[in-house]
Amino acid sequence: MAVIHLSSEGFDKAIAQGLAMVDFWAPWCGPCRMLGPVIEDLAGQYEGRALVGKVNTDDAPDLARRFGVMSIPCVIFFKDGQEIDRKVGVMPPASYTEVLDGNL
Repeated sequence: MAVIHLSSEGFDKAIAQGLAMVDFWAPWCGPCRMLGPVIEDLAGQYEGRALVGKVNTDDAPDLARRFGVMSIPCVIFFKDGQEIDRKVGVMPPASYTEVLDGNL
C-alpha cells in the first residue's frame, strides 16, 4: 500500500483509530526528500497494521501549527488519535519501526 497523503479535511478521521505514523514534510526540504523512500518502505511493511501518511506543510500549514511542527521532517506517531511519540529530522529506519512495533 502506498503512503496516504493527508489533508486538513480528512486528517482527524484518518488517525482516529489504531496506530498511525504521519510524516510532516515539504517538497523544497532536502532532508524530507531523503526520508521519503524510508516512509514509502514502511508503508509497505506495515500495510494493514498501521496507517502511514504524509502531510505537506505547505498545503496544510494549519496541521503543522496544530501539532507544533517547527522543523521538518517531523514524524508524529498517533494511537487512537492521540500523539504518542515524535521524531524530528532524518532518523534511521529502526527509530520508526521501534515505535511502530512497540505500539501495535
